[in-house]
Amino acid sequence: MGLHVDIKKTMQNFSLQVSFDMGCETLSILGASGSGKSMTLKCIAGIETPDEGRIVLDDTILFDSKQKINLLPQQRNIGYLFQNYALFPNMTVEENIAIGLKASKQEKRTLVEEKIKSFYLEGLEKKKPSQLSGGQQQRVAIARMIASNPKIIMLDEPFSALDSYLRWEMEQEILDIIETYKKPTLFVSHNRDEVYRISDLIGVIDQGRLSFVSEKKDIFENPKTFIGAVLTGCKNFTRIKKVNEYKVYAFDWQINLITKEPVSNDIQYVGIRAHHIQVIDSNEESDNTMLCTVKKIIDNTFTTIILVEGLRNSQKNGVDKQHNYGEIRLEMPKNEWEKVKGNQVKLRFIPEALLLLE
Repeated sequence: MGLHVDIKKTMQNFSLQVSFDMGCETLSILGASGSGKSMTLKCIAGIETPDEGRIVLDDTILFDSKQKINLLPQQRNIGYLFQNYALFPNMTVEENIAIGLKASKQEKRTLVEEKIKSFYLEGLEKKKPSQLSGGQQQRVAIARMIASNPKIIMLDEPFSALDSYLRWEMEQEILDIIETYKKPTLFVSHNRDEVYRISDLIGVIDQGRLSFVSEKKDIFENPKTFIGAVLTGCKNFTRIKKVNEYKVYAFDWQINLITKEPVSNDIQYVGIRAHHIQVIDSNEESDNTMLCTVKKIIDNTFTTIILVEGLRNSQKNGVDKQHNYGEIRLEMPKNEWEKVKGNQVKLRFIPEALLLLE
């Protein structure tokens, strides 16, 4: 039981190649704008047709290019929350919720009344979408989606049009819906924090290719690819050359790095998250350390963000010179930065925190 997707579709800028299986869990597809997230959902929903492949929901074949099966969207029993909600502007709230329900007139009325109450829409039954706030429109769209009792829920960046407070409120509602209805849920977003809070599994998509799907903790701790690290919030990267199985030379930071994990020949970058970098009190030069000049200090809400550049002493024509290179971002609790702040800092990149990236 669940969803099986293995499809290909040639797009204008890239070729969509997506393959995954999921059960009754929440799978988020994390990717930048234009990476193929929404197109994947549209292919599953039947709004777009893949060039080849197969889509199966529970025991129902939705699409199979070899068998020439391609069910219409209304035959697929999929709940799809569009990014812009796709409410009918000429219909009232209750009419929008009732649209598409296959039931008797009385059953429709009862079901709509239940959803009006469940989603706190009392008093708005006769209003049109233009008379509703963004949050109210979204609740109507969710109520319409749930009323049809879909086999799977698909959410296409549902919070992108909302302000920060309303985003949080609606996120909690979505989590409650997922918990209450216990449906397989596909969620697409470019927001790593929302994805982490909502998901069981996360897949990273780039230029139409879904590179891998894994447990959310695993993908944040070991994103495996450069684009995966970027999308999960890593800010610091360097190109590398492999020295031996556990050592690389970091071109952009001009230091050797000892790694905890063995370095395969496919590794092209090393990354490290801003909050994993240590500031140390040491004058010794060694692997995994770097003397830096502080270039900018940014007072964040609960932390301090420090932008630094590597500092190297060199000699040219008998004259000592210093040069800067390789900007790095670190982030620390405010009280910790107060203890170590200065014009220069010594950084240490602990082997356990280094991300080895293809």
